[in-house]
Amino acid sequence: MFQRTSLALAALAALASLSALLVGCGGESAAGTKSFAYVTNGVDPFWNVCAAGARAAEKELGVRVEIVFPDGIADQKQKIEDLLVRGIDGVAISPIDATNMTAFLDEVAARTVLVTHDSDAPQSQRRCFVGVDNYDAGLAAGKLLREALPGGGEVALFVGRMEQANARLRRQGVIDALLGREPDPTRADPLDAPVAGGGYTVVATRTDNFDKAQAKANAEDVLVAHPNLAGMVGLFAYNAPACLEALRGAGKLGAVQVVAFDEQVATLDGIAAGHVVGTVSQDPFQYGYRSIVLLEALARGDASGVPPGGIVEVEPAVVTSANVAAFRTKLEADLAAGAR
Repeated sequence: MFQRTSLALAALAALASLSALLVGCGGESAAGTKSFAYVTNGVDPFWNVCAAGARAAEKELGVRVEIVFPDGIADQKQKIEDLLVRGIDGVAISPIDATNMTAFLDEVAARTVLVTHDSDAPQSQRRCFVGVDNYDAGLAAGKLLREALPGGGEVALFVGRMEQANARLRRQGVIDALLGREPDPTRADPLDAPVAGGGYTVVATRTDNFDKAQAKANAEDVLVAHPNLAGMVGLFAYNAPACLEALRGAGKLGAVQVVAFDEQVATLDGIAAGHVVGTVSQDPFQYGYRSIVLLEALARGDASGVPPGGIVEVEPAVVTSANVAAFRTKLEADLAAGAR
């Protein structure tokens, strides 16, 4: 009896050890597979391309990647907390509000490897940022609009929320390019007053907090309030499509010059049809791919991929009617590369 009981206890102990091995620490499986989280700042087709890049890296490196689509700051924090409790080897995040999330991000960085992508949190303890120089991207967008409106005019900007660093930098880049200023990414024009110079006036910056219906309503309101509006710039992926809907409804499609960010289907269709001047694409596939490659290396203790200054810069692409067809072919190939 004693022998049978001892054998039973030994078997239970062995089973417990096996379970601990399977659960592992830091999210590893029995085979030692590392696990990482790629955390967006919302839900948008833009993030599907980023996810494709993350999936491509997942397959290439033999790791596990969880794509997280949060709904607001509280949800973003909660989802990351859940991942930390379950065990995760690294997190790549686009912070919704970097300034007010710094303490939280520092806590995450103390518990696992942390990098940012898309929108940075430079005051935090993140190891690296993966993304475009958003001020330079704003300059590129402003240059597109300036070339389309050589005589100047009234311009309105549309964006999800200004709490994100990428939104602030893009907006300032657009304004500085339009007004012909010397570049200065530390400049910060007021949100609640027009900004004018060189024949251009930025009459409004409207935010929608990622509400697509509100984005369209904002565009409609600005068209009514400023009947002489000459240009519209959508700083987030869905903003330009919302502007196109508003222009179509007002019978002004093609009469107001539109410049976009990113690569939504409606934006690319608009470029091909001549209703959109162009768009600045951030190459989101590389956001996902490079973030996971970097996390995997850092989790192994290899920091050689972190350049001085802690920024892995992704070159944006300026898409116009001249190259929209080739861009679409590349985009389709990127999505296919990340298919499971």
